[in-house]
Amino acid sequence: MITDNHGRRVNYLRLAVTDRCNLRCFYCMPEDGLNWLSRAELMSYEEMLRSCALLVKMGIEKIRITGGEPFVRKDIMKLLSGLSKLDGLKELSMTTNGVLTAPHVAEMKALGIKSVNLSLDTLDANRFFTITRRDEFAKVMATLDELLKHDIEVKINAVVMDGKNTQDILPLVELTKDLPVSVRFIEEMPFNGDGASNRGLQWDYVRILDEIKDKFPGIQKLTDPAFSTSYNYDIPGHKGSVGIIAAYSRTFCGTCNRIRITPQGTLKNCLYDDGVLNIKDLMRSGLSDNEIEKNLLNAFNHREKNGWVAERMRVEKTGVHESMATIGG
Repeated sequence: MITDNHGRRVNYLRLAVTDRCNLRCFYCMPEDGLNWLSRAELMSYEEMLRSCALLVKMGIEKIRITGGEPFVRKDIMKLLSGLSKLDGLKELSMTTNGVLTAPHVAEMKALGIKSVNLSLDTLDANRFFTITRRDEFAKVMATLDELLKHDIEVKINAVVMDGKNTQDILPLVELTKDLPVSVRFIEEMPFNGDGASNRGLQWDYVRILDEIKDKFPGIQKLTDPAFSTSYNYDIPGHKGSVGIIAAYSRTFCGTCNRIRITPQGTLKNCLYDDGVLNIKDLMRSGLSDNEIEKNLLNAFNHREKNGWVAERMRVEKTGVHESMATIGG
């Protein structure tokens, strides 16, 4: 079991397999995209499998594959197949925007993937185009249908943005009436990659909940699972549930159990930090698994207390405003 310097258990890895994405959501990256990593800068699938096998042996029990958009990386199903065979891994899941996902759902089910986070900020096709700068709404909805048809648990992640999609909060909640999905509203975070990130949060988790309560006064608080990043709620008569993730307010740091590895192999103890070591570089320098494990344990023993401290130290050190696509959002 992995325990950090604050006594928090670490058992959840978010592995970003690419920085590339086929959407251009304005809150994630600039309209023209980013300076994409070259193939040599990316971790190979073999390096990812080696890293994950080592971390699972150390105590990681859950791995979530993220991007960018995972399905834009060639042969992603080969990586998923390899990860599904790791002895000791209890849960393999994915986050996707759904544009390229539908044809792979049956194989995902066969590999044992039981849960998928689907990014969907609006149920209006025109607003979808405005937010993502791409006309792909129909493909995302087709993916939702496929996931439900194959009995894969679906969590819909919607970033709440002032003046952009707050009118979609209630329609997304309505989706839970007839569908067994969890709709999770996420506070907007300072990771759009253009530096315009500290304009103040207009819709925090309290305001989002108040908006829902006005329409659904019978909404009831559920008991949140261990390590949950969301406050979870049930609306009587609805098949699904509602969650609110205080990603900017960072109310869940005290129980944080997750680490991240970026596409280039950088280990992040916190979404907001600057990265603590590069696993890819350690492997390519010839270090053994035992030597890499020592480096990892040292990193876990120097986790920041919370995201506010991690962000302050990163900005003081680098002045960099990252894009969510580069860190596995």
